[in-house]
Amino acid sequence: MSGNFVHDADRRQRIGLSEVVLCASKDADQLASVLRALEGREPSVLLTRLAPEQHRALPEDLRARLDYDPRSGTAFFGAVLPPIRPARIAIVTAGTGDQRVAEEAARTLAFHGEAVERHYDVGVAGLWRLMERREALARFPVLIACAGMEGALFSVLGGLAPGLVVAVPVSAGYGVAEGGRAALRSALASCAPGIVVVNVDNGYGAACAALRVLRALPGV
Repeated sequence: MSGNFVHDADRRQRIGLSEVVLCASKDADQLASVLRALEGREPSVLLTRLAPEQHRALPEDLRARLDYDPRSGTAFFGAVLPPIRPARIAIVTAGTGDQRVAEEAARTLAFHGEAVERHYDVGVAGLWRLMERREALARFPVLIACAGMEGALFSVLGGLAPGLVVAVPVSAGYGVAEGGRAALRSALASCAPGIVVVNVDNGYGAACAALRVLRALPGV
């Protein structure tokens, strides 16, 4: 695997986002080869979609150097500095089942030095919970919204908060909602103007969209 791995060494300089290791579909030997190839080339590396069984199968010396979060399936390889400023991004979820995707976004942002403010379990089934936080959410230039089922949170949040809403459909739900497709269509068909939509369960992609927006702002 190491012979086939090509390090995108200029990605951080080119687009402001460092190379990330997507662990899904890789076995432990492949992951170990990639990490050893990156060692010394990058000060730190973000791993996504790292399942517990993959983590357990890694060599002990590599596993000991990972900051692993099983809920989000992410890990930091190498030192990651804490955020240096207050949160500029809010992460909002409809229900408890959306938190694994939300935490993937939060960990991606933490890896890139951005703090977040979490507003979890404020879905439209209990609309008063979201309305109570309306003023707090209006302070953020970017909001990442994670919702499964019918994805109604996207339109409601997009109609309440002035910041950019990045909608993340989540594969939580059953029946016609299965796989996040209903939430995806709801996000794409939203009547709230200006909502940005990423792929189902793509917390990482939502975080990267938020980072690009923030870095395009004057003075950032």
